[in-house]
Amino acid sequence: MGGIGASGIILLVLIALLLFGPNKLPELGRAFGKTLREFKKGANDLMSDDERDRQARRVDVSPAAPEAEPVKSERRLPE
Repeated sequence: MGGIGASGIILLVLIALLLFGPNKLPELGRAFGKTLREFKKGANDLMSDDERDRQARRVDVSPAAPEAEPVKSERRLPE
């Protein structure tokens, strides 16, 4: 069970040729390639932004103010 084999790819190319014609197919291929490049570039940008955020959190782990000691309070039971 799985992927598309060589015969499946050939069938897809033949269907594309019938639908779009041989003149339009190179334009569609270029547009598809450009879309994939833009998608990969955007995904890489998101990944690098996420990695920079993680590194910034690792570096900035010091607290802004020293922690105060817990305040002891007396509790009274209702009478």
